[in-house]
Amino acid sequence: MKRIVTALSVVALLFISTSCKDKAIAKINSDNVEVASNRDAAQKKIPVMSFDKSEHDFGTIEQGTPQETIFKFTNTGDAPLIITDAKSSCGCTVPEYPKNTPIAPGDSGELLVKFNGSGQNLVTKTVTVTANTAKGSELLRIKAFVNPKGTVAVAGPVKG
Repeated sequence: MKRIVTALSVVALLFISTSCKDKAIAKINSDNVEVASNRDAAQKKIPVMSFDKSEHDFGTIEQGTPQETIFKFTNTGDAPLIITDAKSSCGCTVPEYPKNTPIAPGDSGELLVKFNGSGQNLVTKTVTVTANTAKGSELLRIKAFVNPKGTVAVAGPVKG
């Protein structure tokens, strides 16, 4: 009796497992497989943000004299580039950029950086650009030698 019950259990398990497999294979839609494959391939495409320069030197300026520079960039990747944020290391530097605007592969854009000329002596500020690149962010720098108001800039060593 035990053998009959065991044999029937084994046959029932085999029947259930093969019928489930048959149903699973029948449910696969080849169109869905193709869509998933295309989606996965598209996710492997990544934008790359290539700047013409990563640092700008304003040289010697008088304190309080506003300065501006433009950092030009190109999307050298193979997916649309989207800049989501650009922050400076202090309030004296303000970046302006094409926020949340897709930049197609091969296209270029500009990031304007305004510096109000505050500080004294050698001043270095950074701007962190957050985008959908592999690195996630890019770092740009500006620097200037800021002389106090009303002083004369010295071009080189003073010989006496």
